[in-house]
Amino acid sequence: MAEGSSPISESVPDALNGERIDRVVSFITGASRSVIAQCIKDGDVRRNGRKVNKGSEKVASGDQIVIYSASMFGSAEVKPDPEIQVPIVYEDEHFVVIDKPSGLVVHPAASQKNRTMANGLLSLYPEIASVGEPERPGIVHRLDKGTSGLLVAALSNESYLSLTAQLQHRTIERIYTALIIGSLEAEKGIVDAPLGRDPKNPVRRAVISNGKEARTRYEVIERFESPEYYTLVKCELETGRTHQIRAHFSAIGHPIAGDTLYGASNTPKYLSRPFLHSCSLAFQHPISAELLRFTSEIPEELQKILDMVQ
Repeated sequence: MAEGSSPISESVPDALNGERIDRVVSFITGASRSVIAQCIKDGDVRRNGRKVNKGSEKVASGDQIVIYSASMFGSAEVKPDPEIQVPIVYEDEHFVVIDKPSGLVVHPAASQKNRTMANGLLSLYPEIASVGEPERPGIVHRLDKGTSGLLVAALSNESYLSLTAQLQHRTIERIYTALIIGSLEAEKGIVDAPLGRDPKNPVRRAVISNGKEARTRYEVIERFESPEYYTLVKCELETGRTHQIRAHFSAIGHPIAGDTLYGASNTPKYLSRPFLHSCSLAFQHPISAELLRFTSEIPEELQKILDMVQ
């Protein structure tokens, strides 16, 4: 058993009932499967006081999981930054809902190490330093830098476990508004096509045969014919792949207006970002299980674009 580090102790929420214990430990610590496998082999993971011997062991709601090798998971490298403004639309002691502006990166990555939403969140809620993955404290899901709108962040590991499980089980409802180039033939439909890294450009995602399952539902809100043909659509994610909406609409020949990475050329004047906004978010409260729904109006810079087309 590991020495010199305080153990991590968490109770399994209802949302993770029946999951493998190695997945639960991954949710708690953010560690890789290989690190977790070593911890189990070393006898550093216990369930209800009993040493866990197999990662495939299933947990039950209310089980007490204790991990003694906390030092193996490192510490958060993200630093608080009070200069980063994070628009909070709802908060309680368990989570916060954020209305992210376009241009704000959600968490540090190779392309941007600081001045992210996560840095701003840490300055507001220092307790999230130990919630979720060290490199993205409290972050349950993300939006691309150019995308605006709603997302949720956890303020405790219990909430993080519940919310990430809801995300994995596809019970979090995420609805977006997008302006796409061209006129869609159908009033509603679904793009069901696997996505993976684009072999020609690793920054992009593309429809590839061995990609991950990806499904995007859409419904036409309004059609425009001047100065070009555009279609305003409501999109609902059934899965949550990187760049999913952007890649799917590009794949069917209707890239999102302003999204030059995915081939948008006939972009409305003054649009300097993809016209994509997370307008509705619904999920169960991580503790009470009450169904919650949040909405966000299209930001002013996108509304101005809609006022220009007709």
